[in-house]
Amino acid sequence: MRRLLIPFLIVVLILSGGTVARAGADPLRVYARDTWRSLVAMTDPATGLVADNIPGNLSTPSAYTSPTNIGGYMWSAVVARELKLISPAEATARVSKTLSTLASLRHHAASGMFYNWYDPHTGAVLTVLPDGTAVTPFLSSVDNGWLAASLRVVQGAFPSLRGRAGAILGKMDFGFYFNPAAVSPIGTRGLIRGGFWDTAPSGCSVPQNGVWFTCNHYDITVTEPRIATYLGIGAGQIPATAYYDTMRTLPDNCDYAWQEMKPSGFTTTHRGRSVYEGSYRYRGITFVPSWGGDMFEALMPDLFVPEAAWGPRSWGRNHPATVAAQIEHGLNDATYGYWGFSPASNPFGGYGVYGVDAMGMDTDGYPSDVQGGRYDAGFGDCRPPGPAAVYGDGVVTPHAAFLALPYAPGPVRANLANIKNDFDAYGPGGFYDAVAVRSGTVAQRYLSLDQSMIMGALGNHLCRDVLKKAFVTPGFERAVRPLLAAETFSVPAGQKLPQLRGGR
Repeated sequence: MRRLLIPFLIVVLILSGGTVARAGADPLRVYARDTWRSLVAMTDPATGLVADNIPGNLSTPSAYTSPTNIGGYMWSAVVARELKLISPAEATARVSKTLSTLASLRHHAASGMFYNWYDPHTGAVLTVLPDGTAVTPFLSSVDNGWLAASLRVVQGAFPSLRGRAGAILGKMDFGFYFNPAAVSPIGTRGLIRGGFWDTAPSGCSVPQNGVWFTCNHYDITVTEPRIATYLGIGAGQIPATAYYDTMRTLPDNCDYAWQEMKPSGFTTTHRGRSVYEGSYRYRGITFVPSWGGDMFEALMPDLFVPEAAWGPRSWGRNHPATVAAQIEHGLNDATYGYWGFSPASNPFGGYGVYGVDAMGMDTDGYPSDVQGGRYDAGFGDCRPPGPAAVYGDGVVTPHAAFLALPYAPGPVRANLANIKNDFDAYGPGGFYDAVAVRSGTVAQRYLSLDQSMIMGALGNHLCRDVLKKAFVTPGFERAVRPLLAAETFSVPAGQKLPQLRGGR
């Protein structure tokens, strides 16, 4: 009977949706195995296109996908291969299938860019989403940035697929999004646009070059659109000065007193561009803020570009400070007992944008709780402080904690273990997307973007920066590294960050 016991338990656990870990197995590797399972369940084997999301029981994938999702699946396959979750042959076959479909998808020929929504089963561009919402096909600079980043990873990780990935990537021109006449609030010129439509949309748009561009530009440094700027600079499609033309913070004068708090810093010059090196301070931690105060904006580009290593006085100071401030918020300010805040599924239905309000420039920015608890430090003599923040049912998002692995591996492991042990927050595809920690309400579904961020973070942590090494080429490094290396953020060197203490 003893010889039959272990197989019997394995069958029971699999049928019940549980997971079986080898005794003493590294939990991070178990998380990776289960997270990869969710991505496999979301992927149509005929097209190699991954769906946007799937219920927690891995039953029925959604009927739409995006360039970001497609890219995330391909870099996740690289990680799955490196962790030996799948064989090299299977990884190559999976990515090859996706590349074949990508090469056949309808796209904008002049720019080489892809539309925001496709049917993962047929590859058709969607004009009506599954919920019945009509959409004018849109081509996003950020979404195409993540797809292009993944194609670079494929080139570096699969020599046999390098030519096919390069054929798609080579047509993608990020200079198409660049507007040299765009002026930021600090007077710099040259920003990328949010995207464009190739048919006339409703609402605000700017007709130019045969398309209708968005009226908005991306003018903040610590946001995810910087991946598109990096790619354009690296390919010689966008001038290097564009890196300095985004704002570290908004200006410190009363005209901008609507921002979260009054920044402090100094003004300097890089490549002829005046740069205001502003920063915020929250709970004794100084950092350059993102727009919403979430981990995704701050750290997702760092999955591919070795920002901290290339910019030791800029990103090398800011990334640890960002992580420390997120931990400080979750454990000691809002006292949730858990941390990691980023846009994700709303545990009570739909989607929500979560962050640490004090860490974002948007004064009505991303809250860390369902109730929308707000922080208002005031703005010097221009705006008095608001009432003390009151935080309710905090929403933690596991993918945000995984992104912090390079800077706080011990606290990340402890935080994830606590979330897994204290809530019904873990299923057959790994961590569910979000948890409201005071009510214990869980968003029991998986988003392919969030799952692929988890895979990327685990791959870099466990496999010696596998995505960064595949992404970076000598030419890209020559174009981008000096920009990061030249800058000093208004973040003190060696500031004490006790929140990051802990083992690996």
